[in-house]
Amino acid sequence: MEWDRLFEDLEDQIASGWEAERAALDAEAERLRIARLDLRTRLGALADEGTTVTAVLADATRVHGRLRAVGADWIAVQPQEGAGLALLPAHAVELWSLDHGALLSSVGAAPLSPLRERMTFGFVVRDLARRRGGVTLRTRSGTLLTGTIDRAGADHLDLALHDAGAPRRARAVTGFRMVPFASVLMIGADAPASGPA
Repeated sequence: MEWDRLFEDLEDQIASGWEAERAALDAEAERLRIARLDLRTRLGALADEGTTVTAVLADATRVHGRLRAVGADWIAVQPQEGAGLALLPAHAVELWSLDHGALLSSVGAAPLSPLRERMTFGFVVRDLARRRGGVTLRTRSGTLLTGTIDRAGADHLDLALHDAGAPRRARAVTGFRMVPFASVLMIGADAPASGPA
C-alpha cells in the first residue's frame, strides 16, 4: 500500500515538473515571438480591427480617429472630426495612444500582406495625384498647405496651391511647391466626391 502511494507521488512530481518545464518553454517562445514583432505589424492588426487611436506627430499635432490601413512606410487614419483620410508617413508619428485592450490584442498580430508590404508612401501619394482631389499638407516646420498634388516623384511631390475645398483650376492656383517626403508629417485627403445625384 505504501509503495503504491510512493509511486503515485513520484508520478505526480514528474508530471508537475514536466508541466512546469513546458510552461517555461511556452513562456520563452512567446517572449521570442513578441521580440520579433515590429510596430507596423501591430498597427496592421489594429487597422484590421478598425481600432480608434490617437497619433501624436513630431510637431505635437494629434490625429484622433479610426486606424484604416497600414502600408510599407505609412499609416492611414480616418479622423473622427470631419470626413476624409489622414495619410501619415511612419517617420512622422512620435507615439500612438490607444486603450489597453487594443494594445494587448495587437500582440497577436499576423504579418502584413505581401501587397501591403510593397505599397510605399510614394505609391499612395501618386494615387492621390491621379485622383486630383484636394489635400491639406502639414510639414515638419508647421507649415499648412492646401491644394492638389500635381505629381509625385521618388522622394517628393509637387503641390499646386489653392483654397481648401476649391477645385484645381488655373485661375485658382496661387503658387506651386515641391515638398520632400521627408518633410511631410501628414496629408489630409478630402473625402471622395459622391456620385451624381
